[in-house]
Amino acid sequence: MPKAKQLESHNNKLHVKKDDTVFVITGKDKGKKGRVIAAYPRQNRVLVEGVNMVKKHSKPSQQNPQGGIIEQEAPIHVSNVMLLDPKSGQPTRIGYKTLDNGKKVRIAKKSGEVID
Repeated sequence: MPKAKQLESHNNKLHVKKDDTVFVITGKDKGKKGRVIAAYPRQNRVLVEGVNMVKKHSKPSQQNPQGGIIEQEAPIHVSNVMLLDPKSGQPTRIGYKTLDNGKKVRIAKKSGEVID
């Protein structure tokens, strides 16, 4: 029986972007904070610095002539992270607002602070 393919979508919008600081709200790394290294909207996943570390076996190569076991981050589902409020540093939900000049920005629901 073939392995079930992960659902992909072509128009998913994530509430976090690269270089945002996020708080992990569930899972084995619950309570950790980290910076978003990469976002994968099609898979609804983000790569967070220092979170969801996995061990990977690597063959010797030019970059790693020794080979062996390396530890690296693995993507986690975007629903498991919350953006940190720029004012208080607490996890917050995200809202959207259009400014007077027509630019759409993200706002923190807790403080009303503009994030972008």
